[in-house]
Amino acid sequence: MRSRFSGRALRSAVAVVGAVTIGVGLAACGGGSGSSKEGGSQGKDTATVALRTPNWILPISAPGFTQGENAIFGQALYRSLYQYRLDGTAQYNIDPNRSMAEVPVVSDGGKTLTITLKDNTWSDGKPVTTKDIQFWYDLVSANKDKWASYRAGGFPDNIANWTIKDDKTFSITTKQAYNTAWFVDNQLNKITPLPQHTWDKDSAGATVGNLASTPEGARKVFDFLTAASKDPKTYATNELWKVNSGPWKLEKYVPNGEVTLAAQPNYSGTDKPKLSKIVLRPFTSDDAEFNVLRSGEIDYGYVPAANLSQEDYLRSKGYTISPWYGWSITYLQLNYNNPKTGVLFKQPYLRQAMQMLVDQKTISKVIWSDTAAPTCGPVPAKPGTTGTDAAGCVYPFDPAQAKTLLESHGWKVTPDGETTCATPGSGPNQCGDGIAAGTPLKFTVTSQTGFAATTKMFAEIKSQFAKLGLQLDIKEVPDSVAVTPACKPTEAACSWDMSFFGSQGSWYYPAFASGERLFASDAPVNLGNYSNPQADQLIEATQFSGDESALKAYNDFLAKDLPVLWMPNPVFQVSAYRAGLQGVEPQDPMNLMFFQDWSWKN
Repeated sequence: MRSRFSGRALRSAVAVVGAVTIGVGLAACGGGSGSSKEGGSQGKDTATVALRTPNWILPISAPGFTQGENAIFGQALYRSLYQYRLDGTAQYNIDPNRSMAEVPVVSDGGKTLTITLKDNTWSDGKPVTTKDIQFWYDLVSANKDKWASYRAGGFPDNIANWTIKDDKTFSITTKQAYNTAWFVDNQLNKITPLPQHTWDKDSAGATVGNLASTPEGARKVFDFLTAASKDPKTYATNELWKVNSGPWKLEKYVPNGEVTLAAQPNYSGTDKPKLSKIVLRPFTSDDAEFNVLRSGEIDYGYVPAANLSQEDYLRSKGYTISPWYGWSITYLQLNYNNPKTGVLFKQPYLRQAMQMLVDQKTISKVIWSDTAAPTCGPVPAKPGTTGTDAAGCVYPFDPAQAKTLLESHGWKVTPDGETTCATPGSGPNQCGDGIAAGTPLKFTVTSQTGFAATTKMFAEIKSQFAKLGLQLDIKEVPDSVAVTPACKPTEAACSWDMSFFGSQGSWYYPAFASGERLFASDAPVNLGNYSNPQADQLIEATQFSGDESALKAYNDFLAKDLPVLWMPNPVFQVSAYRAGLQGVEPQDPMNLMFFQDWSWKN
């Protein structure tokens, strides 16, 4: 999910949970006349892209709207203070060309970061100043309970002093000395300058002032902006969204349909758009997208895993095929708070047995056609790493050992039948505290529709589980994140058992791959309510220690403790784009798309 939850997905950068779902939308699009001799499907100045219709425009993330397409859309219109790259060449991973500020100057034993803005303007010509930074800070501070990127104790709770020095410079002093890399990558990544001179009001007809400078006023402004963002049909006409800082402006928006971005003529960044327009097209499924791709009516799309055998055909039609590797992991979420099955998930031996029934190596190779690799823990492999070797996983595929584990803990294993608890109790050879005699190992998996490889993967997993009498009911829904929320055992919504939203990666990390938003006890994207005091301590250590061993210790512990079931991690997608479309590569591992770099070869 990009931090896309914020990230991205659940993402990061969105985070979001992101679940990241580029290319799978709500409305299939057809038409078009094939490729132009001068460029793409709509001429040399335009590129068409398979992308789900974004449904959130305010550059402050909101719960339920953290999908990857919203992060891509948002960054096209409103630049974040910092952009990042993971190629190892930049200090703190900060991209010096795309960022709106210089690299922070660190002082006071690591507690104070002083930041200087570069010269940038809004699309109406007004300068971007620290007043726009302060406006963002006032809004998120007063409305943090409504901000998807907020976690108690994190930004802004961890700020001791926030000081505006002048129009170009401000400083942040934290309450504790953090690992600078973590703070820059995972806290400062949230800051997005907002046009205070046009947004600081509580209604369309109100006069702009300094309303957000008080908590009460900031709540009124935030409510006004949020209401506007929840009205997609007005995105292209609302005056609020006509002042932006990004390389693109919104020209056309059809709810659940096409979105057209036009080059912003007043863009002040150095990475100015080379094309005039970008058209975003949503599709209902892999098949719908691939049919349009085959017909040559789209310039940038993707090849579903089930259709990778047709790569040569696409190449013959003038497409370049390129895997998009993500800074990500994929997992099957377990609901520890489910009043019936949560007690089962809390048994470490049972999680281990279930993990041993997931043949990540074979699934990655056969079902995902070598476009996935096993996930072995919470810290992702380096983007671009290939192969399907599961040797590094603590619990590789081993049905015989899984059977031994179950039987040694009091379960009567009934192959192809129903395995039940035969020896209840909390002793070392019993089923576990709270598990009654006769309890079956029977679960429902809530998964995503629209992904043929995902459907095949769960058919394989269901078959392996059944061989030991563990019964899985696979239920596919359009949005598995929405229907499997974090919940309390007493809530009706807490009836779900397992949730999968990883057809294109379950979680995309910001530049620093720590777990405070994902696996900490109070993490905002910890949908299953996993909680382990030792995990919390190790996650906290990654935020304060600059020693790389802290991240390794966190990874090694959770790889063994299994807060979730690790699943094959597919590439974000196998991209297919016209050979004449330049600037697509390298594809960003944190799943942003920099359309401004794209151009058609002359």
